[in-house]
Amino acid sequence: MPLAKLRDLLRSSALALAVSAALVAAGERWPESLPINSVLVWSLVLLPPAVMALVLLRRWPVPEGDGRESKD
Repeated sequence: MPLAKLRDLLRSSALALAVSAALVAAGERWPESLPINSVLVWSLVLLPPAVMALVLLRRWPVPEGDGRESKD
């Protein structure tokens, strides 16, 4: 894996880990229990990985051509 891709992957993973740690810290300091809202729970579970996947896909290089070699 090229160094630039690895650096982007580590940066994205570190950002996801930081967001997760911030949510855990906020949850431990919250004074009362929150009612479970399934839309909020699913958005917190699915949104960070989806954003990370979009960032990685946006930076992923697209090969030139259609992938078939010509026989000239």
